[in-house]
Amino acid sequence: MSEPQLRVRNLETRYGPVSAIKGVSFDVAPGRFVAVLGANGAGKTTLLNTTAGIVDPARGQIVFEGEAIEALEPNLVARRGVILIPEGRQVFPFLSVRDNLRMGTFARRDASSANADYERVLEMFPRLRERLDVAGGLLSGGEQQMLAIGRGLMAQPKMLLLDEPSLGLSPILTKEMFAVLRRINRELAMTILVVEQNARIALETADDAYVMELGRIVASGTCAELSATENVREFYLGKSVARETATPAGRRATWR
Repeated sequence: MSEPQLRVRNLETRYGPVSAIKGVSFDVAPGRFVAVLGANGAGKTTLLNTTAGIVDPARGQIVFEGEAIEALEPNLVARRGVILIPEGRQVFPFLSVRDNLRMGTFARRDASSANADYERVLEMFPRLRERLDVAGGLLSGGEQQMLAIGRGLMAQPKMLLLDEPSLGLSPILTKEMFAVLRRINRELAMTILVVEQNARIALETADDAYVMELGRIVASGTCAELSATENVREFYLGKSVARETATPAGRRATWR
């Protein structure tokens, strides 16, 4: 078995005296699509922000591709290939779509490769090609999410972190967005770690998942295993969902 691309051990993050993350440990293997599920206040966003270097951990270790990154500034974490797409998109509202995408290349020096990535992003999100001269702040919520993901891809990530990509989107747009994320994961062999409250679409799309409650990981497994776990069905999918779904023989999600 290959070494995990991301390894987190005994991570604790505090806001003053309050522990938002409490001794969290988990692995993400290269090329996997991993979802982190949980209710509001579970610590999901803090987990992503700590991984990306935006919030400093009180203790613990974050290792990416064999290098400890928990003490690095966000720009240095990004230069190593860990790119965060934050909640709320945070596009540059007064810059055009074209310039927003180009902002993702600030740390790159390979112009020809960057141009190829630019064309790939526009192929994946044809709506952006139609809106290249429109200011980011004038886009719809779905278009802004496309732009935020496209800008992240322009940074040439090795791992993409996404915080609530379905926030504010219609069910149809949410489904389309996750289909594109799956395509990015498969076609570019890119590791994806996504925080998502829409457990149904996350479990349908991702490979593996972790469930967080009150700053701790309380369950983990493949999405098929978790979808067949009574606790997950009851609290995240509804009791009637997946009653016909059987956990693969001999395998069960880990509930802690």
